[in-house]
Amino acid sequence: MIAKAVSFVAKSGTGKTTLLEKVIAELKSRGYSIGAIKHDAHRFDIDHPGKDSHRLTAAGADTMVISSPEKLALIKQHTEPPSIEMLIATYFSDVDLILTEGFKKGNLPKIEIHRKERSNTLICRGEENDPTLLAVASDEPLLLDVPVLDINNAVQVADFVEKHIIHGTH
Repeated sequence: MIAKAVSFVAKSGTGKTTLLEKVIAELKSRGYSIGAIKHDAHRFDIDHPGKDSHRLTAAGADTMVISSPEKLALIKQHTEPPSIEMLIATYFSDVDLILTEGFKKGNLPKIEIHRKERSNTLICRGEENDPTLLAVASDEPLLLDVPVLDINNAVQVADFVEKHIIHGTH
């Protein structure tokens, strides 16, 4: 079974993580298992100098896993960034739904987050018309060809995701 997934996209500082936190909590309360993928366009490090894990990767390990009774972290070196489809297929077979933050150029269905004080333009409508856009979560009314959801109503956004992604055709 291919996991259901949707990307939440927005310009930086719009509140993607805040909305995703609330939507994840709401969907978890409904009994769904949720995966999350955060796209980071910059270099990040969870493997800090001085730690044993860093020493092992610095020594040349291409893949290194830190495992404890509660969780694990995988550090995998790569020369090309993996596709979102490969990440989903490889790491998320055990969840009902994957919510991604970012991946605005990806092919997954998208919900764009919009705040009027942050920007007066949309990423997925305007200069480009992204056919994967399913809805916009906004703090102002917009006239669009897709539903406009209330950015401050995580239950409404979760309802939309449940109906259109989990039970829908995407």
